Amino acid sequence: MKDLKEWYQMSPEQVLKEKESSVSGLTHNEAEKRLKKYGKNVLQEGKKKSLLQVFGEQFCDLLVIILVIAAIISAISGNPESTAVIIVVLILNAVLGTVQYSKARKSLESLKSLSSPHAKVYRDNTRIEIDAGEIVPGDILSLEAGDMVAADGRILQNYSLQVNESPLTGESVNVEKTDCIIKEEVPLGDRTNMVYSGSLVTYGRAIVMVTETGMKTKMGEIAQLMNNSGEKKTPLQISLDHFSSKLAVGIMIICIIVFGLSIYRGDSILDSLLFAVALAVAAIPEALGSIVTIVQAMGTQKMAKENAIIKDLKAVETLGCVSVICSDKTGTLTQNKMTVCQIYSRGTIISPSSLTLQDPVLKYLIYNAVLNNDSDIADGSCIGDPTEAALLNMLPETTPDHTQIREKYPRLEELAFDSDRKLMSSHYEIDHKDIIFTKGAVDVMLERITGILYPDGIHPCTTKERERIKKQNQEFSENGLRVLSFAYRETTKSEKLTTGSEKDFIFLGLISMMDPPREESVRAVRDAVRAGIKPVMITGDHRVTATAIAKQIGIYQKGDRTVTGIELDRMEDSELDAQIEKISVYARVSPENKIRIVEHWQKKGKIVAMTGDGVNDAPALKKADIGVAMGITGTEVSKDAASMILGDDNFATIIKAVANGRNVYRNIKNAIGFLLSGNMAGIFAVLYTSLAGLKIPFQPVHLLFINLLTDSLPALAIGMEPPEKDLLSMKPRAVEEGILTRRFSIQILVQGLLIAVCTMLSYHYGYQTDHSVAMTMAFSTLSLARLFHGFNCRSDHSILKIGFRHNPYSLGAFAAGIFLLGAVLLIPAGHTIFDVAVLYPVQYGMILLLAVSPTIIIQIYKYIREKIKNAI
Repeated sequence: MKDLKEWYQMSPEQVLKEKESSVSGLTHNEAEKRLKKYGKNVLQEGKKKSLLQVFGEQFCDLLVIILVIAAIISAISGNPESTAVIIVVLILNAVLGTVQYSKARKSLESLKSLSSPHAKVYRDNTRIEIDAGEIVPGDILSLEAGDMVAADGRILQNYSLQVNESPLTGESVNVEKTDCIIKEEVPLGDRTNMVYSGSLVTYGRAIVMVTETGMKTKMGEIAQLMNNSGEKKTPLQISLDHFSSKLAVGIMIICIIVFGLSIYRGDSILDSLLFAVALAVAAIPEALGSIVTIVQAMGTQKMAKENAIIKDLKAVETLGCVSVICSDKTGTLTQNKMTVCQIYSRGTIISPSSLTLQDPVLKYLIYNAVLNNDSDIADGSCIGDPTEAALLNMLPETTPDHTQIREKYPRLEELAFDSDRKLMSSHYEIDHKDIIFTKGAVDVMLERITGILYPDGIHPCTTKERERIKKQNQEFSENGLRVLSFAYRETTKSEKLTTGSEKDFIFLGLISMMDPPREESVRAVRDAVRAGIKPVMITGDHRVTATAIAKQIGIYQKGDRTVTGIELDRMEDSELDAQIEKISVYARVSPENKIRIVEHWQKKGKIVAMTGDGVNDAPALKKADIGVAMGITGTEVSKDAASMILGDDNFATIIKAVANGRNVYRNIKNAIGFLLSGNMAGIFAVLYTSLAGLKIPFQPVHLLFINLLTDSLPALAIGMEPPEKDLLSMKPRAVEEGILTRRFSIQILVQGLLIAVCTMLSYHYGYQTDHSVAMTMAFSTLSLARLFHGFNCRSDHSILKIGFRHNPYSLGAFAAGIFLLGAVLLIPAGHTIFDVAVLYPVQYGMILLLAVSPTIIIQIYKYIREKIKNAI
């Protein structure tokens, strides 16, 4: 039978029979057998890498292997300083990578903490309390207000049970439960005769039979999805990986050629190896990994000030190429606060601000909303059901406080809300009259109304009046509003309040409410569209409500579609691929649906950001290129699975983060351009001397000094460059677009060649004295030229346009680099460590002239280009 039906489609008797259980519970012996068969009611973790394993993986890169070989050759050739520096660099990079990885996966631990540590079950017809891990399928659970549901189960006996399932569905409104059969196929959020592990009982009580435990529960399915969702590489990582592998292969080929040329020229094997090592060290941007990490870290600090807390550094640049944002509705696009919108009473629509106790109809409507209500407001916080709290918040300041009304008219009797009746009633004495106030579902109330209250008295409820009320209810519902109906009737003190009393009501009005959009959401969505980003709403709410909100915010445009979770399940992959770009809203979705949506967007080559706050969102947050969790309302599970956390739960903050991400990527690319053009200058210089039959122009330690010290500071300063105004007017960059585009590569080669020419001119000038002076002048010119070059790489614009004031760090980096270079050249101890010669003033003057020349040429080119562009 289980193969034909889901648990929620079975009757209590069928469920008990299927699990071979009874309402009196399992015996202790049977429970022990089932515990051995099904295992403990706990969540299992995926395998983790050890820190040692992670540390070892940092040395598997081709560029790192080349540096290791270079260190060995330097040691053999009697150059221990170079060997030591290279080894220190490699270890530091490995430690950085390991620390970055150690953020690791805590998501499943948080999932475990959501499970109730204890549960009340019936064993041998006796109610006992046991550890939640000991629960087995077929156990009979006793649930009451305040309990955390410890396993999935079918409700056998329901006593006004209400459960908060927001960790699973994402919706904060309490779900009213039933024990009736649900015949049709429905999504998780509509399975009202089921309870699920990790949800919270907020009202009433129930007897439940456990259907699934451990990894078989819905919470377990989410845990499994998280285990299956591997870590994704960012677009920058992919580009850098491709670049690194190509660079490594290129370096090895060139090194072999240079080594062969040196041997052919008659040099010794050791000298030939030194030439090859110098070339390898010149080519490899040793500081690149650290620079990228630090620039990303600086980006995270800026984002944190704007309420976007980045957990994973790599997420910073990924934000820059986000092309799809799949956002939850509740709390992200909306305020996560039910608010009364419009009121229908006396045959007309009014706003909450028009409520007054001076009008006899509105007076009774206010009393009904306030008195026949179990919620409260304390210290500005709502206690109880959000829908009922909205009724208290709707009162204008001109009316008495709800506490004053309640003190004046104490409750005499009550009938709590029941999901079968769909009504709540309570008895009061108002102005010496005994009154029953009732609120509930419109369709149920209409069947019990005999009259309608108007300012001039009670009018009969004619067919025409009923149709007006139905029409108004339909209009409210089509706009995504939740509607409650309010009525009253007079009674006597002798008449006891029972369900039989809920009849012959006088209609007071309809109150519509919704979780309204955030004010800033509309602008943020508009900015997203301008930036070439497709916003998509994914929610556990109903189709009509979700679509209405999406239209208000601007997510749902003419020609777009709304799809429910069940409709999505029925779609073939090819059908979804064909329609996905037109689907702007997904309603009543499951965790599996969310992952599928993300996957299909990614198949189209899109970089996807996914927001969420519940346990149900965690697998999709992890699957997405950027997982964005809510800092205020988010569960620990969602925060652990995400790479970014919103401190204000605001969609607009994501758009700010995207702008920052684009700026970070631009700065990283400019920093890479700076490092590579400088390295190309070193490569050209070494190749030139090799082909010309000259002695080596640099010691490996010279190039390491430049790459790690004098290059690192300007590169970091470039990473601090503030954003330009038109960042959000540009489309997201394509995922397949690598860092080394044709234009960018030509720019690096030309700039590197300019610096190399000036460096070699300096080398030849020094060679007139001796090889030691030639090496010192070449080293000094290359180092200083690269410091000047840092100003060129700040922007595509000329320095005259961007100036120095916007980025004072560039001046600081230049000054620090001059200081370090001066220390090497002028302090005697530096001469020994870095193998440099003493220079004369005229030689320093030549170094300065040749070092600044490439920057002057590049700046003149940029200035002329800007003039031509402006003229056009």
